[in-house]
Amino acid sequence: MDLYDVMRTTPAVREFTDDPLSDGVLERILDHARFAPSGGNRQGVRVVVVRDPDTRSTLAELALPAARRYTAQVAIGESPWNPLRPPGLDDATIEATQPPAQLSAPCREAPVVLVICLNLGVVAATDQNLDRIAVVPGASVYPFVWNVLLAARNEGYGGVLTTMVIAEEKKVKDLLRIPDPYAIAAVIPLGKPVRHVTKLRRRRVPEFVTSERFDGAPFAG
Repeated sequence: MDLYDVMRTTPAVREFTDDPLSDGVLERILDHARFAPSGGNRQGVRVVVVRDPDTRSTLAELALPAARRYTAQVAIGESPWNPLRPPGLDDATIEATQPPAQLSAPCREAPVVLVICLNLGVVAATDQNLDRIAVVPGASVYPFVWNVLLAARNEGYGGVLTTMVIAEEKKVKDLLRIPDPYAIAAVIPLGKPVRHVTKLRRRRVPEFVTSERFDGAPFAG
């Protein structure tokens, strides 16, 4: 496929057919994804390929606590898991919330799940002293994650970047024997999409790009 076509037609895939994803195709996806940039080219990414149904089911279960909070906050109009605003709900209400299946089912239904880890011992977190949550370390892992999804699309497969399970990182690290100083950055279910969605809705460039200043004129080429 043309590069621009792949970039414009790679959706978040959460429903998968029973088609397998062979080790050969998966290796090809990862072989192309590995050329993503990272800070200082330190390449601190590690990937755990999970095919075992019981392990995938456990990952899905571990995603439920975060999915309950996400669903409960959305229901009252809050931005879920927002680092600037704590939830306006008590723990009992969150615990009683039933999240939609799509927030955990992909880990159970996809033929393979990739657990993407980042070695925090090799990242340069230049925002570590700012009075906000750090986001810069993601620059050393999320380009790789997106390369995985682009390569999967090119091979006729699809997936979705999920993070719900990371709220239970300690349990996931115990399950998969992930050592410190690695952090879990993403969990990606991969498989053959039930539907091939190619018309994605995104804001137009002038709606989120400005010239010279944040409050500058909308940018238009």
